[in-house]
Amino acid sequence: MAVYTEVSEDEARALLHSLGLGELTSLRGIEGGIENTNYFASTEQAGEPRDWVLTLFERLTHAQLPFYLHLMKHLAEHGVPVPDPQAKAEGVRIGPGEDDILHTVCGKPAAVVNRLRGKSELAPGPAHCAAVGEMLARAHLAARDYDRRLPNLRGLAWWNETVPVVLPHLEPEQAAVIRAELAYQNHVAASSAYAALPRGPVHADLFRDNVMFEGTPEQPVLSGFFDWYFAGVDTWLFDLAVTLNDWAIDLPTGATDEARTQALLNAYQSVRPLTDAERRLLPAMLRAGALRFWVSRLWDWHLPREASMLTPHDPRHFERVLRQRVAAPLHA
Repeated sequence: MAVYTEVSEDEARALLHSLGLGELTSLRGIEGGIENTNYFASTEQAGEPRDWVLTLFERLTHAQLPFYLHLMKHLAEHGVPVPDPQAKAEGVRIGPGEDDILHTVCGKPAAVVNRLRGKSELAPGPAHCAAVGEMLARAHLAARDYDRRLPNLRGLAWWNETVPVVLPHLEPEQAAVIRAELAYQNHVAASSAYAALPRGPVHADLFRDNVMFEGTPEQPVLSGFFDWYFAGVDTWLFDLAVTLNDWAIDLPTGATDEARTQALLNAYQSVRPLTDAERRLLPAMLRAGALRFWVSRLWDWHLPREASMLTPHDPRHFERVLRQRVAAPLHA
């Protein structure tokens, strides 16, 4: 999250009124992340304080956003703890490109969701990973009957477009690695085994800072998954791989943490066992997940956008993860 578009208190107040969420008491820009403008907004209604997150979408369009927002609504209705997009009050005009939960602020598409309880756990243990694995499987199954479709916009087609853009910024040896991995992923995607993988709506960005916990470190209670704005229809295995590549690795080296890996995988499979095709392709999808974020971090690092609060992530981290996934494949 970052602030690319400045929102005044008057503009935020008008939106919150249109949603029937009470009187604005504070508005604060959120630091971190890279894609959208985000603010914490607090209101008071009938003497009760309430907390929200206001998001302005800097790249996604009014036409694309209903997929994400209504997916969150769908998951919430199926018992998955996600931020719930807030609808316009009865009688409020729906503007061009909007719907009941998609709004416009400063000329940008916008949404307001409830602020989840708890905090992120940036140094997770096996118990945190197990909670994430179980809830990820529940989310996959809950979204099976979601009727909107949008491809993963940061999938293979985007990698093929973006790798040539970042190549001039790499050392020759790095360029050789990224070219070879992209060729390998194109080969995998053309295979019959890949075509057999189960798929549906996925989060595609379920990192440690996109999950909230309450409880204690020994007995954590997962209170929510958020930041669904990279979601799309893709293989469930890719989503699991992206998650493992953050929750179950050693951050300094990118190497696999066995205890956290097994905790996450076992918990996921207690809800949705992997198919034979998924077991065979898990090493390839772990490499795919590492490539996806190496490419995107290279793009953000070398071709940054202006923002009033922004610290791009170091792309070398996912270079290390990819090299580890190639050197030491993980088998389910």
